[in-house]
Amino acid sequence: MISRVAVVPTPPLLVPELAAGAAGETAEVREACLSAVRAVASEYPHWIAVGAGPVAAEFGAGERGNFRGYGVDVPVALSAELRNPEAELPLPALIAGWLRERAGASSVRVSLLGQSTPTADCVSSGKRLDTEETDLGLLILGDGSHRHGPRAPGGEDERATAFDDAVAKALGTADVEALLSLDVTLAGELGAGGRVPWQVLAGLAGSGRWDADLLYSGAPLGVGYHVALWERA
Repeated sequence: MISRVAVVPTPPLLVPELAAGAAGETAEVREACLSAVRAVASEYPHWIAVGAGPVAAEFGAGERGNFRGYGVDVPVALSAELRNPEAELPLPALIAGWLRERAGASSVRVSLLGQSTPTADCVSSGKRLDTEETDLGLLILGDGSHRHGPRAPGGEDERATAFDDAVAKALGTADVEALLSLDVTLAGELGAGGRVPWQVLAGLAGSGRWDADLLYSGAPLGVGYHVALWERA
């Protein structure tokens, strides 16, 4: 059963070696992420991580990769013990491995759904997670809109603030219905890659009562980042 969940973003700038001059601007979100995943690892050393990508993909706990493609040689592994030859891992898997190592967790396996996965399919994936027989921690990996302000990598869009404010409120109150009501088209237009994993979380949490704590919400570099910790009540 999954009883504790860390919701975290996936910017490469979480990794200090990659952040360079922006390390100070990302320090608060980095510390919030580390706090969330350490809270999960303190009880659940084995994790599942759910994110989104161009195509659906699965990565077992034996995989390892490197942030070399983002400009710095920073190796990561999805397990403390099982190590396959280094492979090209997508960013969510790299972030999951990096967070695992810093939290002291034993392993994480990563499941990526397609970025355009319909809400109903996200819910179905969440319900399947709720049938896990082993006690596991869960990482939900995804960013908010990349269209906040003049520095936004996706270009400024005035709708981004209201969208991410609603996401932050939902993640901070375990509001499953609010997560399920996120508009698929709007999320796509705003570049909110977290829509799919957040709705997977809603599918998982819809069968019970959960407590939530929003640890961080902001858009320091024009992208919405939210960090939350959910626990089954």
